[in-house]
Amino acid sequence: MTIHSVVADVTARLIERSRPTRDAYLERINKAKSKGRVRSRLACGNLAHVIAACNSGVKEQLSGDDVANIGIVTAYNDMLSAHQPYENYPQQIKAAAAASGASAQVAGGVPAMCDGVTQGRDGMELSLFSRDVIAMSTAVALSHDAFDAVLNLAVCDKIVPGIMIGALSFGHLPMAFVPAGPMPSGIPNDEKARVRQLFAQGKVGRDELLKSESASYHSAGTCTFYGTANSNQMLMEIMGLHLPGSSFVNPGTEMRSALTDEVVNQLLKITDGEQRICLADIFDEKAVINGVVGLLATGGSTNHIIHVVAIARAAGIQLTWQDMSDLSAVVPLLCRIYPNGSADVNYFQAAGGMGFLMRELMDAGFLHRDVHTIMGSSLDAYRKEPGLRDGKLVWVDVPANSLDEDVLRPVSNPFSAEGGLKVLTGGLGTSVIKVSAVKEAHRYVKAPAMVFEHQDDLLQAYKEGRLEQDFIAVIRYQGPKANGMPELHKLTPTLATLQDKGFKVALVTDGRMSGASGKVPAAIHMSPEALDGGPIARVRDGDLIELDANKGTLTIFVDDAEFSSRIVMRPDLSGNEFGMGRELFHALRASVSSAELGASVFGQE
Repeated sequence: MTIHSVVADVTARLIERSRPTRDAYLERINKAKSKGRVRSRLACGNLAHVIAACNSGVKEQLSGDDVANIGIVTAYNDMLSAHQPYENYPQQIKAAAAASGASAQVAGGVPAMCDGVTQGRDGMELSLFSRDVIAMSTAVALSHDAFDAVLNLAVCDKIVPGIMIGALSFGHLPMAFVPAGPMPSGIPNDEKARVRQLFAQGKVGRDELLKSESASYHSAGTCTFYGTANSNQMLMEIMGLHLPGSSFVNPGTEMRSALTDEVVNQLLKITDGEQRICLADIFDEKAVINGVVGLLATGGSTNHIIHVVAIARAAGIQLTWQDMSDLSAVVPLLCRIYPNGSADVNYFQAAGGMGFLMRELMDAGFLHRDVHTIMGSSLDAYRKEPGLRDGKLVWVDVPANSLDEDVLRPVSNPFSAEGGLKVLTGGLGTSVIKVSAVKEAHRYVKAPAMVFEHQDDLLQAYKEGRLEQDFIAVIRYQGPKANGMPELHKLTPTLATLQDKGFKVALVTDGRMSGASGKVPAAIHMSPEALDGGPIARVRDGDLIELDANKGTLTIFVDDAEFSSRIVMRPDLSGNEFGMGRELFHALRASVSSAELGASVFGQE
């Protein structure tokens, strides 16, 4: 199938725009490539430290140059359900490597914080910056230069993007990501959302809310809604860095264990095989476009509007929001997974999963097939899914038809002819909106602004009864420079309650919402941010604003001369600077780029 003309055009201009920085990146990577084992470059004193804690057999293996050594970068901790399953992965990986005549060592760990734990709290102001800390931690882990290939153990929101950014500095090495899988399904997502709204209205207490939340988040594994964590898994698979069909297999199952063994074997094949495939070979401009197409076709997390840009720039690829917007105009929405629908990722997996999705997108010309993956020099291996026969892993055809078209559809019958994410432009700057979760009736709001400098101010106004009207909430000074760009997800139940009462409501902010962004229209990631001189700092209560997600516009109806002459009264932001470790992140807030450039502290030129 010929690639879709718009996908081809966006890819071509991305390649041309990126040529200077991509060439510079590849030149650095090519200089780092080694024809032999990396250990041959280590002095005896260096190597002695590498093998000091190994058993005698591994010491003998690693003392020579014949055996591949896999470095493991892990985000394990046992407080976060998504990463708890990784506890025993290193031992399993080492055993699988040994069975194939190789070795493996834990190169290092990276921090893994949970936005679900820090939501609405001061710790959330470290969340976005944790991505770049994770990138640097990955670099520290791999800087020992003792590994021939790398396996990355990561699932959640900032961890996968962070490890990707760090790993791309070591793009000369073969690499794969190893998922842990989602927890089994708990209570229906609609029921969870209902209880949250009742709590926001004061109709149920904290005990009932906690009971509901615990019935949803109830065991080891990733949260089952289609937020940033599960969007990460989709992204790694559609870009060829997971085994086919491995993203959404539950922890603790025979299949999960078989896939973890198999990723070791497959990584060794592309490390020592005739065609060595390194991370830089896999992650190119076409892979980036495939990733964006996947996000649009599934209604993925709005956080990736930032993350994919930052990851791409780490490889010298200059992706823009306009590229994403142009693709969104033609890529069909094929999934309805909560919060875009009622089903969770386990149901998506059962309906056909990633194999069905990728086959549909490939056959319709929306995905580049001529790319490198951990499976070889084509995306075609991802038209299959894993199965078990007599306890052995086999690859089988995905279902010919979706098993539930309320959740997963073919290209011939999409939920929408356009993708699930849109870029909004207008007099306030550039922002993004997740339209896949917003009903058509709510995609247009024209109402007066109500301006807040903190999310708690809006919640207080609600408690006082001041929000019983049509309005567009403008919450500013929430950008990366101001306070680390926290998610404002705890506003969703309150705004959703007002919307359900029949009021026209929307949110405009230079902060983030969440991978779980819900049914209220939200223009987020406004760039430039208020603290960086963005027009959002000039908005006043009562200004008429129009949000039109269908047209992709965000308009403020104020005379240009008056608007530009307004004096900006910057609020006191000193409360963002201390507590919960925020004082340690001052340098990051001072040097971070705009959301449109990935909100990164690394070089942006």
